[in-house]
Amino acid sequence: MEFAQTTHWLESGSNILIFGPSGTGKTHVSSALGASIIELGKRVKFVTATTLVQQLQLAKLQLELQSLLSKLDRYDLLIIDDLGYVQKSDVETSVLFELIAHRYERKSLLITANQPFSQWDSIFPNSMMTVAAIDRLIHHATIFEMQAESFRKQEAAKHTAKSQKTDS
Repeated sequence: MEFAQTTHWLESGSNILIFGPSGTGKTHVSSALGASIIELGKRVKFVTATTLVQQLQLAKLQLELQSLLSKLDRYDLLIIDDLGYVQKSDVETSVLFELIAHRYERKSLLITANQPFSQWDSIFPNSMMTVAAIDRLIHHATIFEMQAESFRKQEAAKHTAKSQKTDS
């Protein structure tokens, strides 16, 4: 709740990293936090990691990456949802790394991922880039780990149980 009620963490360029399996509420929590930050008068952009990487790649191809990074600086908080779904390639992850390095200690990131750091070698193509990205992200970060069963799985189980009772 502290992160939703204050902006001092944004002003220092701190990050929030939310990890957990699919369906545990990472996107919901990050969206709610973003909405609270907007109510406090700050600018927030919510984007899926896949969409953001595509935008960054296109900007790089058009030699406009620095311009796009500057435009993203208008946002006090950039929420990047589902980092673990980014496909591993040098081109994709190099622009993602450039974004992380660009915002480091200046502007805040909130990143959700279904993979712990130990599996981020599947996101970045080499271990040096993985270590450098993680190092920049965690330097001024609060890390949350969602440990729950998927809400969608729970809901499906309830629906199945209800259907079985109705059929009986």
